[in-house]
Amino acid sequence: MSPYSRITGTGSYLPPRRLSNADLAAELATQGVETSDEWIVERTGIRARHFAAPEVCTSDLGAAAARKAMEAAGVLPSEIDLIIVATSTPDMVFPSAACILQHKLGIAGCAAFDVQAVCSGFVYALTVADALIKTGSATKALVIGAEVFSRILDFKDRTTCVLFGDGAGAVVLEASETPGILATDLHADGKYVGILCVPGTVSGGQVLGDPLLKMDGQAVFKLAVGVLEDAARATLAKAGKTDADIDWLIPHQANIRIMQSTAKKLKLPLSKLIVTVDQHGNTSAASIPLALDTAVRNGTIQKGDTLMLEGVGGGFTWGAVLLNL
Repeated sequence: MSPYSRITGTGSYLPPRRLSNADLAAELATQGVETSDEWIVERTGIRARHFAAPEVCTSDLGAAAARKAMEAAGVLPSEIDLIIVATSTPDMVFPSAACILQHKLGIAGCAAFDVQAVCSGFVYALTVADALIKTGSATKALVIGAEVFSRILDFKDRTTCVLFGDGAGAVVLEASETPGILATDLHADGKYVGILCVPGTVSGGQVLGDPLLKMDGQAVFKLAVGVLEDAARATLAKAGKTDADIDWLIPHQANIRIMQSTAKKLKLPLSKLIVTVDQHGNTSAASIPLALDTAVRNGTIQKGDTLMLEGVGGGFTWGAVLLNL
């Protein structure tokens, strides 16, 4: 039994349909909703996002990202013995997106399940996979964040519909004799349910409540900056590391101002902040693995670098992972 787990491959996938802020503003204008590129960029840093076609599901995006991660790791589908999908937008009520994705990859028999922690989902899923590998329950895991958030947006609410996009990111996490994941830290506080939620459910063949996203932006912003710093510092302390040991900060890509504030609190120069929110928007559980894969493939992040991943999302959930790539 290997005492550690390590990321050996990354992958990501974005639906082909890309909407710039101008594209989205033009579409919203037909519904009587006014916004502009300037308004969106100033408040969020977002310039574009991708939306999946109507027939494309979360499992389709996740499977595409997973194939790229397995190729990068040199791992065959038959070698995978654990699949965890972080998502808030599964294909159906049940079974899990992980089981559906498992079949699409031609894998059978291994454990497969979803993790629901919204935008913190990938950090939660990676922590669970790390724990299962350390106990010997798995040796090669697929950890995936995948979302089709465009399906749960209220396109009459310009304060939320401009923020989100669809996409998927994945990693292969393998048992290792050398440290990869150094420390993790997870939290939640259900008293903040109301500031970010989709307050609907299915009952008797009908939707009860409201199946569209609701958010108190100011409350989320205020809470996010504080808990992200706390989680990062707790994770560093567990690993016996300091701010200076972080080569790259990969936060959940929600809002450039939250991301920059977190970097400053950790005394990191903005040059160490991985940013993809401008091109992807907020892809919820997919945002961290998407950003990771983008930075690995463009050569920004190198083997051996120390990364701080951190997310915050509805629930309210938050957490961080410190790892050596």
